[in-house]
Amino acid sequence: MPLYEYINDDPEQQCGICKRGFELHRPLSRPPLERCPLCKGTVKKLITRVNSPKLTKPVSISDAKKAGFTVMERRDKGVYEKL
Repeated sequence: MPLYEYINDDPEQQCGICKRGFELHRPLSRPPLERCPLCKGTVKKLITRVNSPKLTKPVSISDAKKAGFTVMERRDKGVYEKL
């Protein structure tokens, strides 16, 4: 389930939660939230960065095998051998 961030930019309809902004887990099938759950003020969805894993070093053959992958090496055209 994705994590969405919301904030209220109307100073007359703010509570302590939506003034600072809040995060909410919502399924993709549900429409974006339009009202603050606490004060019912209008909120807008923020565009935030996507969290993706970063590899700091190349994956070794032993690391790949420990993770459950099958490691193959090319021997000839169309011929692979399991390591």
